[in-house]
Amino acid sequence: MKEELIDVLDEHGIKTGQVLPRKEVHKQGLWHRIIVVAIVNEKNEVLLQQRSVNKDKNPGMWDISVTGHLSAGQDSLTAATREISEEVSVSLGYSVEVRDFRFMFSYWKEEKVNEEHIDRQFYDFFILRQKGLSANNIRFQDSEVQAIKFVSINELESMREQGLVVNRDECYEELAAYLFRI
Repeated sequence: MKEELIDVLDEHGIKTGQVLPRKEVHKQGLWHRIIVVAIVNEKNEVLLQQRSVNKDKNPGMWDISVTGHLSAGQDSLTAATREISEEVSVSLGYSVEVRDFRFMFSYWKEEKVNEEHIDRQFYDFFILRQKGLSANNIRFQDSEVQAIKFVSINELESMREQGLVVNRDECYEELAAYLFRI
């Protein structure tokens, strides 16, 4: 399988014109962009995915609905749509449109995972509200995800307190505020 190429960014989130394989970007600790999407059903429950135990970062932990790197040349909305179709799909002929996403905010974070993996990432956070979703009618990519479930914001908070979810505090706090506003 060919390794994904991604755009290298400067410290302000602007493309430098350099495009490198994802592994090399992490090895050198170069800035790049990823998307984070919270999928929310009509009961205001959030879809969580349990990351595959084979993932190099946060294996086996619960995570927000969908995350992923932007491929070279992609914008955040296109990447969000692609990641949803790759990682999670609904077995009832379901498709996601760019207009369905609600952009919430962007933020950046730096983290040294290990000697070969340094994250310097800009995150674009979206919420995708969809009706008729349940864990029973969603298929997921086995290589990326080992389980899924919908949880209330209170259940999510409890899982955060127990250290069961990937640390995305900025997203979880904005998501809670959003769900309590509607």
